[in-house]
Amino acid sequence: MNEIINEIKKYVSELKIPGVNQGLQMKIEEAYKLDQSYEEFLRDIFIEAYDIRKENGRKNRIRNAKFPYQKHLDELQVDYLPEEGRKKIRELKTLKFIEEGRNIILAGNPGTGKTHMSIGLGIDACNKGYKVYFTTVSSLINELKETRSDKKLYTFEKRFEKYDLIIADELGYISFDKEGSELLFTFLSLRAERKSTIITTNLSFDRWNEIFNDPVLTAALIDRLTHKSYVINMNGDSYRMKETKEWLEKTN
Repeated sequence: MNEIINEIKKYVSELKIPGVNQGLQMKIEEAYKLDQSYEEFLRDIFIEAYDIRKENGRKNRIRNAKFPYQKHLDELQVDYLPEEGRKKIRELKTLKFIEEGRNIILAGNPGTGKTHMSIGLGIDACNKGYKVYFTTVSSLINELKETRSDKKLYTFEKRFEKYDLIIADELGYISFDKEGSELLFTFLSLRAERKSTIITTNLSFDRWNEIFNDPVLTAALIDRLTHKSYVINMNGDSYRMKETKEWLEKTN
């Protein structure tokens, strides 16, 4: 019996089927005790393997998304969000915007929950099987510049086409030079109306030219990003300050 089990384990390893080898002998003994049919035994083995592979895939998607930290939507104090955020969060949680290739732009002053919302939506998307990538806008531009100088820009853009959702955080904290502005414009334009992008920004649209320094390019980018998109006004009291106040009240 042990020789047969070892042989099975060898083939399972070669086939890269997760979860089968772990406790295999115990599962076989249990099947004998329960007088399971071969069909039932195989079904249970493959159900467990499927569940493990599915869970591993979910964890890998979250890890590969490069979130700076994990924030879940069920941790979000919806009452603390600005009015438009409160109104839209239920609709956004359906993730229908990803199916439709629509963008989300969360615009408002710092600390109002924009990044928490975007990460929460991103983690939900990973859990539902979507490929997600998180980056700050400044990091994205640096990557674009580096790949262009290495003559790998086309490969980089093709890789990013595979993501169902890209979260570009903190647009507006750092201004760009002409090269950075043009690269970001091209990159985001390639995704427009095909794949979803979430952008968080502390600047209203009439101030975007302050970071792009090109009125024509700025107008074209806003037009492409906002077409059929969710544009949500996130101006309001600081979400983080409300959380801190609540925490202090609980500890006192």
